[in-house]
Amino acid sequence: MDVGPPVIARIAGAMLAVENQDVMVAFFEKLGFAKTVDRSLWPGARWVEVALPGAQTSIVLTPARAYHREPDRLYTLTLSCHDLLATAETLRAAGIEVDGPTHEPSGSYIQVVDPEGRVLFVNDKADPGS
Repeated sequence: MDVGPPVIARIAGAMLAVENQDVMVAFFEKLGFAKTVDRSLWPGARWVEVALPGAQTSIVLTPARAYHREPDRLYTLTLSCHDLLATAETLRAAGIEVDGPTHEPSGSYIQVVDPEGRVLFVNDKADPGS
């Protein structure tokens, strides 16, 4: 059955409610992201996006307080890298708390703790099919 073109073209962004947008931008820059959008929504609220070079998908760092909510406690995404050991050492050298690597039958990963205490998983599956 031909259903025509897909309704959705891509994932534009994943939202993360944070306590401090500037602190979180600095954290993501240490991971290799760049701030791509920073604009005022209304007094006291900014729309801030970070993305990896060449990526079509960004992470939107929303100001939790501006939306009358608490910062998110968990990440709903994982990141991937090409060299897990090198990534772990680079992040540690940048002052980021890293646990691991952990090796499991499904793959290997490190856990990275952001400045607000959330744990972000980084796996070694950056290459398709890995």
